[in-house]
Amino acid sequence: MSDQPEAPVEPVEAYEPPYYVAVFTTVRTHDQSGYSETNARMEELVKDVPGFLGMDHAQTPGGLGITVGYFRDADALTQWRSDAEHRAAQQRGRAEWYESYTLHVAKVERSHGFKRG
Repeated sequence: MSDQPEAPVEPVEAYEPPYYVAVFTTVRTHDQSGYSETNARMEELVKDVPGFLGMDHAQTPGGLGITVGYFRDADALTQWRSDAEHRAAQQRGRAEWYESYTLHVAKVERSHGFKRG
């Protein structure tokens, strides 16, 4: 049990389409040395990308991780993909932290949400 209060769980809001999503699905290796710090840095860095809309994360008990990044346009996604620090983290991920991963990029054409009042 953590002494830290948990942040409220909220999905990224539904935006007016079109926009883009990058769905990153992973299975990690046993050795995760340095992963948490790098992940925190990437979350901080992507927020500076103009057109970044938000990010959702989920982790299954079996170890499948899913991160969905939301971007206003293809240029924002390209800027994130091209960021030098992000590219270095990707290389380290392939070398150390990921057993396997997939990346799916899609243009969102329909989006809506619900929130209990």
